[in-house]
Amino acid sequence: MPSLTLAQANKIVETALAKARDMKIKPLAVAVLDESGHVKSLQREDGASMFRCDVAVGKAWASVGMGVASRTLLQRAKENPQFFGALSATAQGKFLPQTGAVVIKDAQGNVLGAAGASGGTGEEDEAVCIAGVEAAGLATG
Repeated sequence: MPSLTLAQANKIVETALAKARDMKIKPLAVAVLDESGHVKSLQREDGASMFRCDVAVGKAWASVGMGVASRTLLQRAKENPQFFGALSATAQGKFLPQTGAVVIKDAQGNVLGAAGASGGTGEEDEAVCIAGVEAAGLATG
């Protein structure tokens, strides 16, 4: 089974942070998780608030757990709040369905993990993650 390499994860983080600087986003954190939800790479920029890592990981964890971008999860949570509340409780608070994370896929469509960011708006966080994933030669989903 294909897997996300450390080099790919680090490339995602490096590119996402560079994109954030280009976009002049507030200091942020970027997390890359593998297909099992384990942290593969995580960085928090100087000046980013203390919650940034936890939020970035939570967005990515929700995304990889459900196999879709966190933007989709946010919409689903609005439509079915009881179920998503139960998911969050079941996940012991790690499940964060907020815009700012994308699923990472290989060319065959296999889910390799997810990338999440926190520090900008949800749209900004999502944009830097997409830039990172694409720079690593992978696809989002």
